Amino acid sequence: MQLFPISINKATLFTSDRKRFTISQMEKDLKNSVGIVESRKVRVIEQDSPLVLQSGKTLGPIDVAYETYGQLSAEKDNVVLVCHALSGDAHVAGYHSPNDRKPGWWDIMVGPGKPIDTNKYFVICSNFLGGCSGTTGPSDINPATGKRYGLDFPIITIEDIVKVQKLLLDKLDIPRLLSVIGGSMGGMQVLQWAIAYPELVDSAICIAATTRLNTQSIAFDAVGRNAILGDPNFSDGQYRDDKAPARGLGIARMIGHITYLSEQSMREKFGRELYEAEKYKYDFDSEFAVETYLDYQGQSFVERFDANSYLYITKAMDYFDLTRAYGTLQNAFAGIHSRFLVISFSSDWLFTPTQSEEIVDVLSAEGKDVTYCNIHSPYGHDAFLLECPSQDKLIAGFLKSTQYRIRTGQKCLCEKTPSKHLKTFECSKRARVDYELIDAVITPNSRVLDMGCGDGELLSRLIADKNVDGLGIELDEDLVVHCVGRCLSVLHRDIERGLSQFATDTFDYVILSQTLQTLRDPEKVIRELLRIGKKVIVSFPNFAHWGCRLQLALTGRAPQTKQLPFRWYNSPNIHFFSIKDFDCFCAELNIYIEKKIPLSRFSTIAVKLWPNLLASQAVYVTSKYQNG
Repeated sequence: MQLFPISINKATLFTSDRKRFTISQMEKDLKNSVGIVESRKVRVIEQDSPLVLQSGKTLGPIDVAYETYGQLSAEKDNVVLVCHALSGDAHVAGYHSPNDRKPGWWDIMVGPGKPIDTNKYFVICSNFLGGCSGTTGPSDINPATGKRYGLDFPIITIEDIVKVQKLLLDKLDIPRLLSVIGGSMGGMQVLQWAIAYPELVDSAICIAATTRLNTQSIAFDAVGRNAILGDPNFSDGQYRDDKAPARGLGIARMIGHITYLSEQSMREKFGRELYEAEKYKYDFDSEFAVETYLDYQGQSFVERFDANSYLYITKAMDYFDLTRAYGTLQNAFAGIHSRFLVISFSSDWLFTPTQSEEIVDVLSAEGKDVTYCNIHSPYGHDAFLLECPSQDKLIAGFLKSTQYRIRTGQKCLCEKTPSKHLKTFECSKRARVDYELIDAVITPNSRVLDMGCGDGELLSRLIADKNVDGLGIELDEDLVVHCVGRCLSVLHRDIERGLSQFATDTFDYVILSQTLQTLRDPEKVIRELLRIGKKVIVSFPNFAHWGCRLQLALTGRAPQTKQLPFRWYNSPNIHFFSIKDFDCFCAELNIYIEKKIPLSRFSTIAVKLWPNLLASQAVYVTSKYQNG
């Protein structure tokens, strides 16, 4: 049986998330891309001065293939380095000729007006060490033997790959990076860049990555390598009769590609459908649609990739382990100066959101500037390569805000947000007057955590007015994206999961604004906030307000007010409590109330006398009771 027994229709297979190719589409894509580009090659290491690798072995000469897009600014402050994943190369965007059927592997992301906008940024991507697209790798000629390296090529690591990228930037006279960005194995390189060259990297965008592969991922890599090593044509990497080990490499690609998808996306695209048949054939040829798709992936990969490179690259991924290299992740990240954007995808089971959150938690605990978003997507690990509006906006906003910070010295954009972009709950929050009161309470240059930060208006105001070091936490993905566009650092997560990554008294102030009534376990959250914050500012609507009482008494229906604009069935509020209830709550939990500010349109004296009746909402400044 042949590995690829069915002729694959490349033009129609799996087009649900990829554009069908036409000449008119080609012309349109050319107009919206960097256009026709060429790969260049430069020697970064000479044979008589070889590079010492992490393994202790040496390698030389080393040539690097790379492509650039956009214009370098006079200040050389707009450089974005893109790091590719296992099967990628330097050709990240544009076309090599007008006859190319496909653009670069991340053309949807890099180009004029795209998230990595080549009208603003000078973009560099190089084929990494050990690759097979122009940079020195095992398929190249070993000067010592006159034959291809094969298995004589030394084992390489992510650290070696990044070191060679740095040598390329030196050759190009690039002194620093506005950002380094990569997904999957590219994300590993991003982490290594931020650790190895902290003074050179202004920001880092790490997508669907990890600090070390888990056991299952190493196992998948091992099976793929064994498929190649067991191919009769492999012949210790020298390839018998100069025939590539196509069967072994094809199987390795099939195995790997399965891990890049999700069960949901495979079920929705293929199900149990047969390919061009209605009945089972009762043989072992590929007949299910998913089988023929994997056949195509294996076949196309063999046509463009080298089996030896696959061995070396997957081994480099297996060896990447920041905990082993530095003792702890805390040690690894201690010297980082970069702003970080970490992105994961909900259905990624290869590099899971939990693995990304580990990166985020340690960076947060070390006081680093980090933003995180877990994007809801059904496409698994490969989601970062597909069109994804949230990812596009996150990357575009993060790059823009990083450049804005560097060029202006300001921490955030304080522009107002049109209410049409905000959801009903957020619009109701913007109608509040408690922002001014909270602003007045907080002292300048404090460290502030805004829980449920929404669109970031309060945090932006505090940064602008009080020069605070601010971090937000928000559950809504769209609002996280918006905050990133305002230069804010925000973590996408449910606050009820806990904040164990933060040490006691990490923040001077923790703000819980109009959120307490939406929590399932307010006591647990308040206790945790009092642990990590020296002071906790809480604001909430007063459900005992006279307007609520009157509506309930006269209509017999759940009240609606300016502060409570919801109907009973669409309200985010799950607890209905009053100012008096919160006073009792603080007494029971031994919480010290430093300041209590009831808000009302009535006179101050009347509100002080009857706050539970006259105040529509309240702001509390609380803290832990001090012994003695």
